[in-house]
Amino acid sequence: MIDLRLLRDNPDALRASQRLRGESESVVDDLLSADESRRSAVQRFEALRAEQKTLGKQVPKATGDEKTALLARTKELSAEVKAAEAAVGEAEAELKRAQYAIPNLVEDGAPAGGENDYVVLREVAPDGRLGVDRDPGFPLKDHLELGESLGAIDMERGAKVSGSRFYYMTGVGALLELALLQMAIAQSVEYGFTPMITPVLVKPESMEGTGFLGAHASEIYRLEADDLYLVGTSEVPLAAYHMNEILDLDGPKRYAGWSTCFRREAGSYGKDTRGIVRVHQFDKVEMFSYCRPEEAHDEHQRLLAWEEQMLAKCELPYRVIDTAAGDLGTSAARKFDCEAWVPTQNAYRELTSTSNCTTFQARRLNVRYRDADGKTQPAATLNGTLATTRWIVAILENHQQADGSVRVPKMLQPFLGGREVLEPVAKR
Repeated sequence: MIDLRLLRDNPDALRASQRLRGESESVVDDLLSADESRRSAVQRFEALRAEQKTLGKQVPKATGDEKTALLARTKELSAEVKAAEAAVGEAEAELKRAQYAIPNLVEDGAPAGGENDYVVLREVAPDGRLGVDRDPGFPLKDHLELGESLGAIDMERGAKVSGSRFYYMTGVGALLELALLQMAIAQSVEYGFTPMITPVLVKPESMEGTGFLGAHASEIYRLEADDLYLVGTSEVPLAAYHMNEILDLDGPKRYAGWSTCFRREAGSYGKDTRGIVRVHQFDKVEMFSYCRPEEAHDEHQRLLAWEEQMLAKCELPYRVIDTAAGDLGTSAARKFDCEAWVPTQNAYRELTSTSNCTTFQARRLNVRYRDADGKTQPAATLNGTLATTRWIVAILENHQQADGSVRVPKMLQPFLGGREVLEPVAKR
């Protein structure tokens, strides 16, 4: 939700942000108009209420014709106050609609443009060579072929039971996913995060408050009979965890949420249909941080560094991109993605993202802290992926060996019972 003081003081900043996103500037004017209408409605209501209170004091003291006139005016005023109060309610509803139509203000420095206008900040490889430069010296198998030969992934039965884009993680595949997520939780605890296993069903106000019921509503599964939503990320229940609360923010308050996530993948027909790159259900560990707004920029850099630390533990070649404004989510002011090299696709694919949502979500969810003067202020919120099922794609492909086995990264081995290599098994 946009700060109305910013709107009044500097509407051109919001217009510029909309241009960077490639979206309409007219919504800024709509919000200005709705803000003015609400203030006018409130002023009229307060003036009528003041008059009503004054008359209420005068009537008992009046006599004769004066009292008759005052009583007549009191009756008229009662109807006017009731109408003015209703007008305030309508104006406030319209103001809320106008506020929710505007995405977060883009942070200075974010690239302009759309999905393909990102800026590559750095490329990193554990052995000094970038993924694109690697030549294993043998024919590469993709993650699905590897996963099937290892007895780790079963897409066929997933489709039989649940439909397309569903799968089973089996045997070492299930163990590998659990090991990866456990390593992520262990790292998060090392840096002071509180681990959380979060609900996967949330109320509409939780989903709306985090900004997922706007442009991305088509991606969300809804249980109409219960008016609940399946989350696409534990960011949602973590952001709503402190809804309508005042926090003690002497330093960032950090959580690491482990949850199953659900996405409809609407509009992705025919895209990434092979394997587990783009699926309807997956597991993820998500970092989430509440902090004071002035701390948010530095906290964002810390979240990115922790994501890169996980990628290094998995010995994956990757790059970091600064996402263009037109590809930011509704709540994000700035977003960095880490994309791992996937050899058989000859491309980098996103494994993590971290977003600075500034005070946008906290304003919607009414999450506050007290400043130095004791006044309540909206907190800043940030999120960042620490591990997810999709990482298995990059791990299998980058660590495959000529005999069809897959080497387990050294830092991951303790979480996999010390196993160093995943070996092919007979097909079941």
